[in-house]
Amino acid sequence: MGETENHHHPPPPQAAAPPAAPPNLALSRGPTWTPAEQLHQLQYCIHSNPSWPQALLLAFQHYIVNLGTTVLIASNIVPLMGGTHGDKARVIQVLLFMSGINTLLQTLIGSRLPTVMGASIAYTLPLFSIVNDYNDEDFASPHDRFVHSMRTIQGSMIVSSFFNIILGYGRAWGELTRFFSPIVVVPVVCLVGLGLFARGFPLLGNCVEIGLPMLILLMICQQYLKRIHSRAHLILERFALLLCIGIVWAFAAILTVSGAYNNVKPATKQSCRTDRSFLMSSAPWIKIPYPFQWGTPIFRASHVFGMLGAALVSSAESTGTFFAAARLSGATAPPAHVLSRSIGLQGIGMLLEGLFGSLVGTTASVENVGLLGLTHIGSRRVVQISTAFMIFFSIFGKFGAFFASIPLPIFAAIYCILLGIVAASGITFIQFANSNSMRNIYVLGVSLFLGLSIPQYFVTSRTFDGHGPVRTNAVWFNDILNTIFSSPATVAIIVGTLLDNTLEANHVEDRGIPWWKPFQHSKGDVRTEEFYSYPLRINEYLPSRFL
Repeated sequence: MGETENHHHPPPPQAAAPPAAPPNLALSRGPTWTPAEQLHQLQYCIHSNPSWPQALLLAFQHYIVNLGTTVLIASNIVPLMGGTHGDKARVIQVLLFMSGINTLLQTLIGSRLPTVMGASIAYTLPLFSIVNDYNDEDFASPHDRFVHSMRTIQGSMIVSSFFNIILGYGRAWGELTRFFSPIVVVPVVCLVGLGLFARGFPLLGNCVEIGLPMLILLMICQQYLKRIHSRAHLILERFALLLCIGIVWAFAAILTVSGAYNNVKPATKQSCRTDRSFLMSSAPWIKIPYPFQWGTPIFRASHVFGMLGAALVSSAESTGTFFAAARLSGATAPPAHVLSRSIGLQGIGMLLEGLFGSLVGTTASVENVGLLGLTHIGSRRVVQISTAFMIFFSIFGKFGAFFASIPLPIFAAIYCILLGIVAASGITFIQFANSNSMRNIYVLGVSLFLGLSIPQYFVTSRTFDGHGPVRTNAVWFNDILNTIFSSPATVAIIVGTLLDNTLEANHVEDRGIPWWKPFQHSKGDVRTEEFYSYPLRINEYLPSRFL
């Protein structure tokens, strides 16, 4: 027994040490960036405001940017309906007036984001159907055919507006967005910008000698010349757009007066000359839009159903634009209940547009959201002030016609930059999900490609009179499908949501759900009340289901 006291047992064998993890080479090559829910380089965010003189100039910029799409739609559609230059001027006035009213409503009791509600190009296909129907009928004059078409558009918009009202205030749209994740938001927001590429260089190319100098000058002034002096940095970063428009517009006027476009094709004259819009000579000095100004609305079931497709597409495109606006204004992602009430209010806006005789409905303006990123100013007040310019110039027609005579290639050059900024803001949402997941790469790739490819097929297959590739005996059915699948953002929502919710992920974190889930509830994030609550304590008087 004594021997055992001095006996030492050998130490137990040690388990082999686990192999050392390979070094993270990314860390050794430079810093890595942590996800940021809010951009920190904005000079003014959603609820901070610049000085009043700066706010007025910035608001005027928003008015000018919104004007381009308004003039483009009216210039393309009104002549097909038999309208005169005077009719086109009145249509532009109504579009601007309703844009101002709807923007003010959205920023007050809708999304509360700094988004301008502008004319939507999604309504063009249903309009083509109305135009084609009345081309086969006899009218006393082309103007009578135009008025008859406008009355039909009025009736179709009034009825189809209730679809958005029910979709929004019935909370159905918010429930749909609960199936979203950062993997879905990325292609939707990207294609909200990239899907409008036809408004960029293809439109600029109609007059390269004006559009290209505008594009180059804007990039140089806004990004390079601002480095010369600290004072120049402030002015050029915020107001380079107005400066460049003035310079190139004056250059276009000099070319027009000097006779540079006297012996060119009619299409070139229309794009390049500053006196081809005929708005200054045809617009009234004062004209206040009023309900039923074109006459009693005409209700046709086939056109109403066709307009429903456009209403759905405008809702989808507005949703993607709202996410981009939140990103570029320093707000958090809009919750489901905010998206619902904004779409419901968009339906009310569409009802007002039908009553006042607007040519098309409105949607959240993508180019104006891009302006938030260009100027680094996401102030809600600036956008609210811009509604005063829209309403003022819609009533005093001669003044509005002066700015509406800016050649469209100048606007196209601006859109090349603004739409790109919006598309890039969509890419930033990938930081909240696993960008190294092959499953996520698949969903993103397929959604982005089909979101571009399918609408491109529908657009290129469209005939001159607006007939798309879906051609059945039911015209209303054709309009619905052709409109839906001509929208890149809508296709991205359909494809992305379907794939993201049916393909299994290794971990729920891969999809970014832990980051996304708090924004699906009104109380999920403490900042939601700060960014999206109603003003003046209106929420105390509303049912909780609307909050």
